[in-house]
Amino acid sequence: MRDDDEYCDRPFASPTFAEIVDRRLSRRAVLKGGLVATAALATVSPMALMAAEKAQQAPFSFKEIERGVDETHHVADGYDADVLIRWGDPVLPGAPAFDPSNQSAEAQAKQFGYNNDFVGYVPLPQGSKNGEHGLLCVNHEYVSAEVMFPTQPEDASDAAKAAWKKKRAEIEIKAHGGSVIEIRKEGGAWKVVEGSKYARRVTSDTPMTIAGPAAGHDWMKTKADPTGTKVLGTINNCAGGITPWGTYLMAEENYNKYFSGSLADDDPRAVAYFRYSMPSGGTWAAAGDRFDVGKEPNEPFRFGWVVEVNPFDPHSTPVKHTALGRFSHEGAESILGKDGRVVVYMGDDTRFEYLYKYVSDGRYDPKKGVANSALLDKGTLYVAKFSDDGTMTWLPLLHGKARLDASNDFDSQARVLIEARRAADLLGATPMDRPEDVEPNPVTGKVYAMLTNNSQRGQNGMAQADGVNPRGENTAGHIVEMTPDGGDHTATTARWEILVRCGDPKRDGIGAVWNPATSENGWFSAPDNCAVDPDGNLWIATDQGDNWTSNSLKTDPDQPKGEIPKGISADGIWALETQGNRRGTGKMFYRVPIGAEMCGPRFTPDGQTLFVAVQHPGDDSCDKWPLFKGPSTFENPGTRWPDFKEGMPPRPSVVVITKKGGGRIGA
Repeated sequence: MRDDDEYCDRPFASPTFAEIVDRRLSRRAVLKGGLVATAALATVSPMALMAAEKAQQAPFSFKEIERGVDETHHVADGYDADVLIRWGDPVLPGAPAFDPSNQSAEAQAKQFGYNNDFVGYVPLPQGSKNGEHGLLCVNHEYVSAEVMFPTQPEDASDAAKAAWKKKRAEIEIKAHGGSVIEIRKEGGAWKVVEGSKYARRVTSDTPMTIAGPAAGHDWMKTKADPTGTKVLGTINNCAGGITPWGTYLMAEENYNKYFSGSLADDDPRAVAYFRYSMPSGGTWAAAGDRFDVGKEPNEPFRFGWVVEVNPFDPHSTPVKHTALGRFSHEGAESILGKDGRVVVYMGDDTRFEYLYKYVSDGRYDPKKGVANSALLDKGTLYVAKFSDDGTMTWLPLLHGKARLDASNDFDSQARVLIEARRAADLLGATPMDRPEDVEPNPVTGKVYAMLTNNSQRGQNGMAQADGVNPRGENTAGHIVEMTPDGGDHTATTARWEILVRCGDPKRDGIGAVWNPATSENGWFSAPDNCAVDPDGNLWIATDQGDNWTSNSLKTDPDQPKGEIPKGISADGIWALETQGNRRGTGKMFYRVPIGAEMCGPRFTPDGQTLFVAVQHPGDDSCDKWPLFKGPSTFENPGTRWPDFKEGMPPRPSVVVITKKGGGRIGA
């Protein structure tokens, strides 16, 4: 998920999340006699403070690494971080060796895709808790063409340029989607099982079924699919989830960026296009008319959903579950309610968008296995509304209720789900600062929402920040902790707290707040993905985007020329304490190479392995790195991680982290 998600214009019927937080903490400051300004109290909620009068032993015993930026990755002492699989490595039988200078769509269809994001682990045998043998399910979100493809000569003919554009689009289509690979730990090392019966590539032209309320709606029909129930492929799959029955959920995010063309201003679909920033000048129309909205105006409505893949059957047809709503899905993490209903938490990763959850009508039956997938087709989609007294309400998006009717051009539940953003606007949901991963903690019952940033707050007519929390241009993000009422995830009410306000706590004016126990290496910016280990501890992956060059202390004027400014760091993994008097303390565990983003943290059930995804190495702002002469290109990348071979470009990869000698990660 890039840190350049577009701002979407829309009417605002409710205050922004920043306004609510500010008003709430302002009132707390009065109630506490102003003591809320102290670091500890500002970080820890009153309830948590009262529950943590005595010191608590830190759950993380590793020695944290130092902040920094260089060509390779780094992990805490006492741990190994090994590349498991890279872009271009074989997935399917017959996959050719990776040749970066002679790529083809045919080869890429059998090879590991580009820009690995979400990582899911499904133990084998099915239903077990095996931590040494399983299936890895990995999303391939998008491509970084400048370091992926050789630069085309400027003097190439128009015909050659057109042919290359078409070929490149065809390769990109095959590099998207997802991969399912079988992995096994042997002799203390993880390896990909060659020739596995489970191996699969899902791409942007894999046949899929459309299910749920929007299936068959007029806006879902195209020339190629007059029924509105079948679609080719999935694109821009960011995070995702693994269901209680072991299937793999792929979340479609910034799909709008793949379409080009235009609609007439009086087209009834124009409002829906505008609300989703479509089209955005994509280049894939070169590979087929379906990405040209002038020729297939309904094709964009067939993207922006949650896709379910059965990893145990590589011949099964993936399903787009429309009951979960259409927006820029960051992820889709699920948990069971007290009565066995399935709850899926989701974030809409765009500035000023919303938090959602889906609650199934039916109940999970472990005896039914993958047949439980039908639970994702009948249920209720909710959107979150936060109040400044620390409570929140989940509002149902139901046709015929609360203005979601013909008076606002909603002709059915299908339209409500297709235009979930506009429906949420009318309900008065709370606009958020780019909600990304929303992760339920099965150990504590809490739910954590990663709010990456919102540099546009206070601009474009949006709400201004006030003096008590001067984060009008929130470039650092924050994390919200939610507690469902009654400890039940199906509840329509909950309470919320701010866990941390991210960013450099020593930087004037940024408004970052951490537990005082956090070291100069323990703070981070732009929380994105997260994971909960088997003990219920929270781990955070970050995505600063181009902001990695500025999310730090100002450069020391006495610093030698050409050195990295103090405090600057690449993205990585941080352990974050959530309980006791150390609540809000961060600790840096892993760091990516220059230009990369940290994605997909996922633990095995025994907690002894952590899988992470290093996305787009050598991409983000390498030209701003003093030790590299940019810009970063295929021929001259900011790094050649992980191969470090001349002629080999940087390759997005899944890394497996284990403790030397064995044992739980972090303990």
